[in-house]
Amino acid sequence: MTVCVFAASSSRVDQEYCREAAMLGSLLAGAGIDVVFGGGGIGLMNDLADAVIENGGRITGVIPAFMQAEGWGHTGVTETIVTRDMSERKKKMFEMSDAVIALPGGVGTLEELTEAITLKQLSLFHGQILILNTRGFYDSLIDFIDRMVDSNFLRKEHKGIWKVVNTPDEIMEALKNNKGGDEEWRKIAKI
Repeated sequence: MTVCVFAASSSRVDQEYCREAAMLGSLLAGAGIDVVFGGGGIGLMNDLADAVIENGGRITGVIPAFMQAEGWGHTGVTETIVTRDMSERKKKMFEMSDAVIALPGGVGTLEELTEAITLKQLSLFHGQILILNTRGFYDSLIDFIDRMVDSNFLRKEHKGIWKVVNTPDEIMEALKNNKGGDEEWRKIAKI
């Protein structure tokens, strides 16, 4: 199994977020689950990658050429794939992954998470989508999505596209207990 992890590149965040990213990396490596991530050597991306590497796991960074040229890439990953741009990066990451995990992050992480949800809603991605809600980080987003549902911009059924969890252990449990047999969400995408 290969999971895609979207995460912050900020190194100024509270250390609890960093510890959770590192714990997730350790757990994924220990379970023999390969990781694909944005290739960064900064912030939660760095903490995740370091933990995967330190625990003998396999991690692939997918990074746009301009970020690599800026020196933002993690130099110790198993493999680095350099893409032309951000769109190609995300497409490659989705193609390589059986599941998506979103850690706390900025607008880049938010955009990646919402694209994963959109792709699954359109049955263009069939893997699990797990949101790590460390310290209630995603509470406002979940409230906003609930408002979309309440206002009929999104079907109530589509809330089943993702799962919100609070700890890395819960992520591992969700990955382990995934039954597969994903719904064809596209059939109800039109409201």
